[in-house]
Amino acid sequence: MRSRGAPAFTHPLAHVPTTADQLVDFDSADDPYHPLNWPTRKKVLTTLMYGLVTMTATWASSSYSAGTRDIAREFGVGIQVANLGTSLFLLGFGLGPLLWAPLSEVYGRRLAVMAPMFVAACFSFGSAVAKDLQTLMITRFFGAFFASAPVTNTGGVLGDLYSPAWRGIAMAGYAMSVVGGPVIGPIVSAALVQDRSLGWRWTQYVTGILQASLLLLAILLIDESYPPKLLVYKARRLRLQSGNWALHAKFEEWDVSVGQLARKFLVRPVQLLCTPICFLIALYASFCYGILYMQLGAIPIIFGELRGWKPLVAELPFLCIMIGAILGCGLNVYNQILYNKAYHAAGDRPVPERRLPPMMLGSVLFSGGQFFVGWTATPSVHWIAPCIGLVMLGIGFFTIFQAALNYLVDTFQAYAASAVAANTFLRSCFAAAFPLVVGPLYHNIGVGPGSSITGGFAALLIPVPFIFYLFGKRVRRASKWSKASVFD
Repeated sequence: MRSRGAPAFTHPLAHVPTTADQLVDFDSADDPYHPLNWPTRKKVLTTLMYGLVTMTATWASSSYSAGTRDIAREFGVGIQVANLGTSLFLLGFGLGPLLWAPLSEVYGRRLAVMAPMFVAACFSFGSAVAKDLQTLMITRFFGAFFASAPVTNTGGVLGDLYSPAWRGIAMAGYAMSVVGGPVIGPIVSAALVQDRSLGWRWTQYVTGILQASLLLLAILLIDESYPPKLLVYKARRLRLQSGNWALHAKFEEWDVSVGQLARKFLVRPVQLLCTPICFLIALYASFCYGILYMQLGAIPIIFGELRGWKPLVAELPFLCIMIGAILGCGLNVYNQILYNKAYHAAGDRPVPERRLPPMMLGSVLFSGGQFFVGWTATPSVHWIAPCIGLVMLGIGFFTIFQAALNYLVDTFQAYAASAVAANTFLRSCFAAAFPLVVGPLYHNIGVGPGSSITGGFAALLIPVPFIFYLFGKRVRRASKWSKASVFD
């Protein structure tokens, strides 16, 4: 006699509902396998490596600029045509995220960064050996398309690794890599171009070497950080250890839907851009990003053409922007300490408006810096004056850029990836256009009036962070996309 009934056997192809015992999850909120609980050393190393890989991508965006005159001379075109190499690169930066962001949520962060960066390095070498202008432009565009992967996905990595209380400090470090590439790239490239035995092609060789070297190091040191993908690995390991082939992660039940990904990263970003917060914040951040890349042409004009400095020396004022960015980073870190108090007081919930004080100060410095640079550009004024203006510009850019990103993430929460995608695409469009504008603008109406135009537009945007600091909660509550971030 049986003490219990015989088990019921089912056909192997019969559909059996998943039970909780078959789903693999993290053991607890403190599970050391979860990226939020990784050792600090591992978090810092992962952040550093993603930051360095990102810097090689943004380095590539600006390293080309020092060789544009030689490129124009070699291929027999005007300087504006040669500058298209920078604009097409930045356009590729804007289009790439539309592919790499969704892929990171399907295949994980690591693969969605490492594989495209390998292709980007190949295109950098392709630019170095280009035999005609068409090839150079094509390799620049596709090099950017693939190099945009770390720029796009590093923010997601930081979201995997850090709680909101610490994410701001990590984002400050990441933002330094975004600024560091465009600032340092022109200086090193000017030194290469100045050596006639090397020339402009070596600006691309060095870019490719940097990308390949740091990519190899990252492959060796970086682990996957996307929690759903980590659970897939855990489930696979448990299946092999236990022989229970029913064990699986929730992520493995998801059938990849192109339509769902398209809605999230193509349709939804457009919908979010129609909201007041996303539109104005993304517009402001994009304008600042465009002004940063405008300096690729502005600084050589101010210090090279007007003051007669040698090409390499005329690129050194880019360091002033870097100094400003470092100061801006300090402001953001200090504000993160204040933000943490508000975060804990709100029951460990995001308080988006507390991200804005650095942006409020930076907005004034960013606009004032442009007027300061423009009207002190003449040789009769000591060179330190426009350099001070560039420091102001650097502080303003960094505080606005980072605060905008943090504010969008805190505001849209579940839709943060779509908001960041909208911001990334819009800012790359601005950055692609501005380098083409600076030459005609400054040469036709002068540096002072030209800087006054851009500074005037920046002044019109100064009220944006102040308005959202005062009324942001009310605006968030009124929108279906952001009302989930309002806690009463």
